[in-house]
Amino acid sequence: MTTEPQAIFIFGASGHAKVVIDIIERQQRYTIAAVFDDNTALDGHGFFGYPVAGGREALLRFHQQEGIGAGIVTIGDNRVRAGLAGWLVQQGIARITAIHPNAQIGRGADIGAGSVLMAGCVVNADTVIGSEVILNTGATVDHDCRIGDAVHIAPGSHLCGNVTVGAGSFIGAGCTVIPGVNIGTNVVVGAGSTVLQDIPNNTRVAGSPCRAIN
Repeated sequence: MTTEPQAIFIFGASGHAKVVIDIIERQQRYTIAAVFDDNTALDGHGFFGYPVAGGREALLRFHQQEGIGAGIVTIGDNRVRAGLAGWLVQQGIARITAIHPNAQIGRGADIGAGSVLMAGCVVNADTVIGSEVILNTGATVDHDCRIGDAVHIAPGSHLCGNVTVGAGSFIGAGCTVIPGVNIGTNVVVGAGSTVLQDIPNNTRVAGSPCRAIN
């Protein structure tokens, strides 16, 4: 017996959204009913083959009238993505995950609602990925890592085993984090950095090895 794909929505008409839409189409678990965005200039226009139907108020009407009860926030900015996801939760609207068919997920790994795993990602055994996390193209997260909510691990970054990344942090493209490092909340790690030691909350670092920057 075949199951009909679930109808969902996308919130955020951006470059990041294009990648997420492609993943959802490849998953073949969902159909995209509409795209929403708070930018009123996009209303009524097409985006990557789907209509932009308005912002939050339009989404609420859509939710009530069409009965579409789930979707995903496709905005790259961590803080904005987390804020929108929190608003969806308040409205009783569920979030799906988008996992590319070429992503690899190990035994015991847990992926939170609203998260995206792009092509070539690897999440190894017993790792916990929070909600609204972006694991971008080719990022790898090894065993027993803990990734907080609304984190973005940029393309080609590699986290070794037992790494912790706090909520809202951004790990730039091509970074390497050695085993056992604890990265705090709202941290920014510059592209190409090598992280050899713990990083406190609300810190910006860059370099190889990375150091704090203004």
